[in-house]
Amino acid sequence: MNIIATIHAEIDEVSERRAELWHQLSDGRNPEVAAQIKALDEKLDALWNEHRQTRANIRFGEREQIVKRARAEERLERAA
Repeated sequence: MNIIATIHAEIDEVSERRAELWHQLSDGRNPEVAAQIKALDEKLDALWNEHRQTRANIRFGEREQIVKRARAEERLERAA
């Protein structure tokens, strides 16, 4: 679970930085700040995807193992 806590901490940091940039952007249009916000949004999306994937791996196991079990079950059903 330490991995999830690390991801959450990074999400919090990036979110705080993004909030600061939105505050700067409220003072007036700045293309550099807008680009930084866009980059942070993409980073947050990636972090949330990593968070979901990590939770799924913890709960259900690695993807390869899941597929292997499903194929084995399929073979058993066909044989029966």
